[in-house]
Amino acid sequence: MQHNTTNAVLSTQQMYRADALAIEGGKTGIALMENAGRAVAKCLMNRWFKKPVLILCGPGNNGGDGFVAAKHLKQAGWSVRLHCLVLIDSLNGDAAHHARAWQEELHGDIFPFDQIFLSDAPLVIDAIFGAGLTRPIKGQMDELFTSINETASGCLSVDLPSGVSGDSGEILGTALRAECTVTFFRQKPGHLLQPGAELCGDITVAEIGISSDVLGEIKPQTFHNSPNLWLSSFPVPGTSDHKYKRGHALIYGGDHMVGAARLAARAARRIGAGLSSIVCSPESFDIYAQADPGTIVETIKDVADLEELLSDSRRNVIAIGPGAGMITRTREYSLAALSTNKPTVLDADALSIFAKEPHTLFDALHPNCVLTPHDGEFARLFDTEGDKLLRTRKAALDSNAIVVLKGSDTIIASPDGRAAINNNAPPDLATAGAGDVLVGIISGLLAQGMDSFDTACAGVWIHGECANRLGAGLIAEDLCELLPEVIKEMRDLKKQS
Repeated sequence: MQHNTTNAVLSTQQMYRADALAIEGGKTGIALMENAGRAVAKCLMNRWFKKPVLILCGPGNNGGDGFVAAKHLKQAGWSVRLHCLVLIDSLNGDAAHHARAWQEELHGDIFPFDQIFLSDAPLVIDAIFGAGLTRPIKGQMDELFTSINETASGCLSVDLPSGVSGDSGEILGTALRAECTVTFFRQKPGHLLQPGAELCGDITVAEIGISSDVLGEIKPQTFHNSPNLWLSSFPVPGTSDHKYKRGHALIYGGDHMVGAARLAARAARRIGAGLSSIVCSPESFDIYAQADPGTIVETIKDVADLEELLSDSRRNVIAIGPGAGMITRTREYSLAALSTNKPTVLDADALSIFAKEPHTLFDALHPNCVLTPHDGEFARLFDTEGDKLLRTRKAALDSNAIVVLKGSDTIIASPDGRAAINNNAPPDLATAGAGDVLVGIISGLLAQGMDSFDTACAGVWIHGECANRLGAGLIAEDLCELLPEVIKEMRDLKKQS
């Protein structure tokens, strides 16, 4: 599936490559830096009223952007004091050019970092390190960052808040906290991954003259999750469709935590599946039968009964996990479902039950499967290291399935290397049953024939969007009732695109 390149997220090295390709195509580094610095100044002037601005420039291109921003602010009548981390004579290339222009054309002073004064609570433009930092902040720089965070009346970071890793969002010792961040061409993982993402504030992505054509050579595999990533494949029923054409999702229901399967089954219907059924033991039938009248309830006694149900081609998706219980039956039913090669969603207990034998699960999985672990369940199954993006990618490759590692920065990864970062989930979504609703949304979209990676991306985003609209006080049941509103907007957007 070809994805919209406006959603591409570039690593630090890929962004360097984008700059190089733009220069090979006829742009100059001086012009790109001019455009970047102008965008920084414009963002600051649009956000704050005039007051003293302290601009802190590092030794590289990030600092060069700061010199350009200083020029445009001074020309607009702002009071600017500029500091550089290194001696001006040690600057190279485009940054050196713009530093000289600041000195010679605008007669601007450049002060060292040991003469930074914060007593008048200035606005700060952080053009120190940006995304390329690899070593931890410590010593006097640590003290400076702490002072800025406590004293400045506002901070705008260029590219990324200094101290945040562009590729992982990791805080390298200490980091500046920005009210807003101006980055260029495309976002980086550090803008979206916690804990660094929380320090970025409002993010502006400025176009500085790099053509999107360069992405054809870079071939990005990481994306920011939003509707234009998957909207083209979002299911819209046709006039001749009937309920079976819209798919039939089976949700396995455990004997004790019966609310979980109910939530998932309701969400599957709300998102558009033609039918959803709860599959349960005979002992639990009466409990489930009292739930939503539109949800079918089927009983099974063993694996053979489940296999018979799944032999009907119209029952095209099964979800196992919510409320299933850490029992042998959960393991057996999960493997039976996977053996059909039908799209399968596994969550909660259906993942944890394989903690001692993860490769039994991995050997049975296929790319039409979606796993939706939280951090604890993920750690029980996968022996991976690195940042969240790397770990989820490796997990998808190891398991040969779509992996959704949930959180405020949910990662959706495919075995083919694609990954999306989702950051629209509010803290209110951390409530009992919310994950069961997500299972139902994903199951219902799979039932309608949507691609498994796109399904997972759409399900996670829609889940977060419903939560944002509900806000404080939401409970899982509310999420299902917001789905029609969000679906209608997705259909309208698709018509307009």
